[in-house]
Amino acid sequence: MQNTSESEVFMVLGEVLEGTGAALDAVTASLEIAGITHDSRRVRPAFAFFALTGRMADGHSYAADAMKHGAAVCICERRIEGLPLPQVVLPNARRALAFAAANFYGNPQRRMRLVGVTGTNGKTSTAYMLKTIFSHGGYKTALLGTAKGSIGDAAYTPPLDAAEADEYETMTTPDPEVLYRTLADLAARGVEVTVMEASSHALALDKLAPIEFALGIFTNLSHEHLDFHGSMENYLAAKAKLFDSCRVGLFNADDAAGRELLQNTACRAVSYGLTPPCDYLAEEIESYGVRGSSYLLHTRGARFRVKTQIPGSFTLYNTLAAAAAARECGVDLVCIQNALYALRGIAGRLEKVNLGFMGGAFTVFIDYAHTPFALENLLRCVRAFRGTGQRIVTLFGCGGARDREKRPEMGRIAVENSDFVILTSDNPRAEEPQAILADILKGVGKADNYTVIENRREAIEYAVANALAGDIILLVGKGHEQYEIDKDGLHPFSETEIVQEAAERYRS
Repeated sequence: MQNTSESEVFMVLGEVLEGTGAALDAVTASLEIAGITHDSRRVRPAFAFFALTGRMADGHSYAADAMKHGAAVCICERRIEGLPLPQVVLPNARRALAFAAANFYGNPQRRMRLVGVTGTNGKTSTAYMLKTIFSHGGYKTALLGTAKGSIGDAAYTPPLDAAEADEYETMTTPDPEVLYRTLADLAARGVEVTVMEASSHALALDKLAPIEFALGIFTNLSHEHLDFHGSMENYLAAKAKLFDSCRVGLFNADDAAGRELLQNTACRAVSYGLTPPCDYLAEEIESYGVRGSSYLLHTRGARFRVKTQIPGSFTLYNTLAAAAAARECGVDLVCIQNALYALRGIAGRLEKVNLGFMGGAFTVFIDYAHTPFALENLLRCVRAFRGTGQRIVTLFGCGGARDREKRPEMGRIAVENSDFVILTSDNPRAEEPQAILADILKGVGKADNYTVIENRREAIEYAVANALAGDIILLVGKGHEQYEIDKDGLHPFSETEIVQEAAERYRS
């Protein structure tokens, strides 16, 4: 096993491909491998190159380039004619890559307890809450996901080269070469529990195939990623793959897809929700507005009060899922209570921006909501705790090169549930921002409570400059992200800094 591509430690190919079903002759099995990759640009001498068939490109076309860079073998799904390089043909090279990466880095997934969280909304918050509970319980706990990594309360960045760092920043679940190297690094640091978000892309592409999760959580399912999955049925099927490799599955029984998985999963199934019957049921809910809420959690052999300082109806589900998961993993009830109450907020999830002044000024929240379901939930949540006369000003856009069908629906939801809306850009990628905005406007109809400002920085500055006393300004879509992606690539972009700079000008 090796930890970096520069290491001089080798592993023979037979060991690298263990569990993939590859039939190797003695010569091929004994090839010494110094690294693995599916990117021909990252091949180094004695690497195994995996030729993957993708939506945009076919890795088989780059096998010759991989050989020029020193590849020792090509693992592919069809024989490549004229390639003077040992070839191992397998029916699913992607799945083989995941097992190869796990093997190459010493199968670190077997040296710690892993909990996977999947669903359309609530993954990041639930994962963060659960990581916090485990940490309070005395476990050395890591978190991997959309909001990037941490060990306990300290930020964590895995060993990455520059190109991998850019990809890691924008992926919920990293590619196998990075994921299993990261898990190996965490294991070497003594991490006992890793809580990770399991994206539908990663599950569909078998990135997590070698992992047996101690527990998996399903939060909910709503319209997203149909550009990749093609249908809601395929989207749910991808999510369901997590529970094929879990010892225990925890499902939101208030969600239709959650109930479907609950009835059909092969693992031990446990339910949570606000409506009986559930294995973990929230009762006697009390809302404290912007100060949070509490409820009585009722489960077999226990009833205990959960209090949270984070506002919002969705927080009930997130804390309930985290508490139930921790309880299933044997964490003490008092630890669960204390950990959840200690949390004051989660980056990019209804995160209140410190504006540096008090009084009758406005409030700004940053939230990652980027689906119709999440946006509607967010706006309903804020409407429930806003005071008399307070306006809700919603600033949002939709990402480029992603599901176009959700754009008009999000436009409709925004204008119907906000007092004023500022339509702007949000990671347009290679698409023209104006084309994305045109799609959103199709759902706005005859509403007149909006304006369009394409440049997101200018849109934020406009929101602050035109704020009225008491306004609740919601910057929606980017959440924890500290970048903007356009046709020229990834650029630093901090909404918190932009808001604070604009607020300083507002104060002066």
